[in-house]
Amino acid sequence: MQSPCIDACKTISNGFFQKSCHQQLLGNQLDCRSIFCFPTQRYSSYPCISCNFDDKSSPRVLKFKDSCRRGKVGAKGKENVWSVDNEMARAEKEKDRTRRRKKRGGKRVKNVIRRGDRVLISGSMLMEVETVLQAQEPVIMPAWDTFTSSLSGIWKGVGAVYSPITAEMEPVDVGSRNENLFDCYTVSHIQASPPSTSGAQKSQILRKTNWVTLNPHGEAQNNGAGVANKKHDASFVSTSDGKLMGHNLPNIESYDFGRSDVMEEDIMGMEPGLVFFEDGSYSRGPLDIPIGESNESNYYLSPTFKFEQCLVKGCHKRLRVVHTIEFSNGGSDIQTMRIAVYEEEWAGPANIPYTSETESDLKPFSQRKRVQPSELSGSWKVFEMSATPIYSEDITMEENNSTPYVYLCTENLKKRSLPENLVYFGEEEMLDMQDVAVLWLPGGVTAYVDVKKDGILCIGVGWYSNEGINLVMERDYGLDGKLKEVRWKSEMKRRWTNPPPM
Repeated sequence: MQSPCIDACKTISNGFFQKSCHQQLLGNQLDCRSIFCFPTQRYSSYPCISCNFDDKSSPRVLKFKDSCRRGKVGAKGKENVWSVDNEMARAEKEKDRTRRRKKRGGKRVKNVIRRGDRVLISGSMLMEVETVLQAQEPVIMPAWDTFTSSLSGIWKGVGAVYSPITAEMEPVDVGSRNENLFDCYTVSHIQASPPSTSGAQKSQILRKTNWVTLNPHGEAQNNGAGVANKKHDASFVSTSDGKLMGHNLPNIESYDFGRSDVMEEDIMGMEPGLVFFEDGSYSRGPLDIPIGESNESNYYLSPTFKFEQCLVKGCHKRLRVVHTIEFSNGGSDIQTMRIAVYEEEWAGPANIPYTSETESDLKPFSQRKRVQPSELSGSWKVFEMSATPIYSEDITMEENNSTPYVYLCTENLKKRSLPENLVYFGEEEMLDMQDVAVLWLPGGVTAYVDVKKDGILCIGVGWYSNEGINLVMERDYGLDGKLKEVRWKSEMKRRWTNPPPM
């Protein structure tokens, strides 16, 4: 199944769009066909101007003739395909496209929320290579059967949705009393379907997720957020010294998922834009983003894609982050619509019915602290695996429509610098939203959509743990809209003060 794509009409208000789709925003499917959405098709359009000079007394004709006499209108000469000027013009066009490619939301906004001193959003963090420990070398492409085996099973977890502008929690559902609910518990049944008898079609991964929603209070105080009048809220838990630590929310074992609602049902196969690794990590998204000149015939088209990236820790815990991104104005304007985050742990094999007897240490995202830039700055030992798609007419795709990839690995010592632009809770300064790249989320999660100086679009996810390990998944797209590279990284922080000589 290819990644869903939607052409959203700009005349539809954002409020109506979100209201119609709030039931599906957390899932991998984004079904908004009820608001005039239709599949994306790429058309070749050519501008054409027709003039009618039958009325010679027309003032427009007289003005046109007057302009010709003054030399303001010149005929376009025949293009010389062998001219060097054409190459220079094409190069200048590529530079202009690089300059125009930006994230939408250039208006300066004011953050007036007073909730603490923790960083919510910031600019990108510069990563520099200090020492190359192992040069790039090819590795064997991961086996599909091993990948499906790592994914299969019952996964229970927590989920939340965040604003791409303020990085604050957003409601995931509306309760029976018309109140906003900010957290959710999920149980996913994932299993591989048997391959076809002919062997032409590989097995597919079937995923069915049930969920329950909770927490009408929002983000708790222990991570720099919360609601007013906490001392009068009985749902808050207070310690012996009188500090308020968070809401007293029920755990996941107290719910019966056999009678809960189905959040999503999804099928994942050997898709062209899917890059996977044997431990169960993967990056899923379109292989090609529509890029082209915007004109009067397609100004209303805004293709919207979902990018799902998954990181696995210790084979039994994983993080899934889903970016919903809109591309308008021929792909030059990029706007992140919403970010959904899930943390799940393996609860058992898929062929055994799920029981809530085993306790879990998963806490809702509203009860967790946010990771801070100071925790990710400094020197890191980075092991990196990259997958580069091969675009060539000589290489034919297999019958399952998969794309060939080249896998490489390398190991370096890198240094990550603090970001230039930091926005704290309660900071009342003006911020240009085009400078916002990294969202600092609870549970050690970082999510970023960044356009680099050379015009490369990078969609990334990070997962930091207190052990000093940071897992990263990044997805790059070139100026032509094609997938350029997918990188999986395992970063280990160098904690010693005097590093040994290399």
